[in-house]
Amino acid sequence: MKSALVVEGGAMRGIFAAGVLDSFLDAAYQPFDFAIGVSAGSTNLIGYLAGNPGRSRRILMDHARREDFINWRRYLKGGHFCDVGWLWHASFDEVPLDTARYLNNGVPLYAVTTSTETGRPHYLKVTADNMHQVFPASCAIPLFYRDFPQVDGEPMTDGGLGDSIPVIQAYEQGARDITVILSRPKGYRKHQGRAPRLIKEFFHDHARLFEAVLTRGERYNQALDFIESPPEDCRVSVIAPPPDFPVKRFTREPGLLEQGYRVGRDAGVNYLQAMHPVGAEDGSNMVRRAVSMPR
Repeated sequence: MKSALVVEGGAMRGIFAAGVLDSFLDAAYQPFDFAIGVSAGSTNLIGYLAGNPGRSRRILMDHARREDFINWRRYLKGGHFCDVGWLWHASFDEVPLDTARYLNNGVPLYAVTTSTETGRPHYLKVTADNMHQVFPASCAIPLFYRDFPQVDGEPMTDGGLGDSIPVIQAYEQGARDITVILSRPKGYRKHQGRAPRLIKEFFHDHARLFEAVLTRGERYNQALDFIESPPEDCRVSVIAPPPDFPVKRFTREPGLLEQGYRVGRDAGVNYLQAMHPVGAEDGSNMVRRAVSMPR
């Protein structure tokens, strides 16, 4: 029975998934056959699959707080608000990533992007040849990042528009045991309101992409329906932040980010303990190792 790990995006809210995945690494817990990530979820996953604990935390606590990444003044002058291209390349150059380990571990990562031409999601297997194109494209939030990065000659944008929580895709790829790390609390539902005029103007040359924006909430809630009531031949486990999770999409306060990371670590440890209760064979050692690692 294939197992998959699915990680939602959410910009700075990704600090929760960073904590969960670090607790997995501390416990040497990597039982998955493949992984699918969206936006910040994809960059969190590459650090996990490459076996680099603390990498995502360092990037979110350092690089993602710099004005090179988030800058309102630059945005008001016509530049990017969130320069995801800079963030990926700067963090790749400055924060170690064991790409050889990822490429050799036999667990592929699929990063979700959205085609600006069709509005449909693409599930791109991350390789050494395409990662520098795929990750910025998956994270390129429309309006806040003014370009559409190209992957294999096709302009792409934020994977969250096409498929925010690719749990159904994981099922269609054969997974019957799926673990999902969300960036919103359990019970959250996306409400689709009228598109603001600014958004309409931004997408006036991209009709199919605008349709994806308008129907995103519907697809998001369909994924939640699948999670809550999966097919009989499928088990879905969910790790989600609590209702009072302090980190928002563009939170930059280091204290709140550190708190969000610790909440994620605790959630990961609790998940491992539930999967392998203390006293079960090998389970107690796994959980004890995850709890005892420095945070």
